Amino acid sequence: MRARTFTESGRRAQIVASTIAVIAEAGYAGASFSRIAKHAGLSSTGMISYHFAGKDDLFAACITEIEQVTGAFMEPRIAAAVGPVAQLRAYVESNVALVGQHPDEVRALIELVRNAAQSPAVNGRLALFEEHFRAGQAAGVFRAFDARTVALALTSGLDAVVATAAAAVPEPAELARLGRELADLYVRATAPVPEGGTT
Repeated sequence: MRARTFTESGRRAQIVASTIAVIAEAGYAGASFSRIAKHAGLSSTGMISYHFAGKDDLFAACITEIEQVTGAFMEPRIAAAVGPVAQLRAYVESNVALVGQHPDEVRALIELVRNAAQSPAVNGRLALFEEHFRAGQAAGVFRAFDARTVALALTSGLDAVVATAAAAVPEPAELARLGRELADLYVRATAPVPEGGTT
């Protein structure tokens, strides 16, 4: 495979950024090559076809870019948290806070995931939560529950809050409150049952 020149890499990045912005504004169905080309200031849609094999290729590049942006924002916050409970809280709070920092990327990702035939990113996140819960159960910091069921409930609820916030981005303080409330809910729901208590 021929290595891309600096100019080609820059043009690809420009097209990806414009595609993300167009999807965020017009939705998946509205992200036509003509609209993307206009947003990117390109003379024709042929420039997009030159750099990408088709819409699937372009949208896959968008998902990769969004995952990099998301990781750069969330991963340091999660890494700084000590222990499974704190990491769970950090994941939830940083995911909600992400909406305020990168609203276009969040909106575009929601559209791309909703319209994808299958989503490895979503399945991978679900598996990550399952593993996290099982490790926490083994360490005694989470109570006994079916890890997959709770992972599904957590990701579904988190996605609903993020999607609602992304539709009309609240002030940072309100986003912080939403993230904290949701994290409190999940921490309480997964906490070990006190001696003499009931599940």
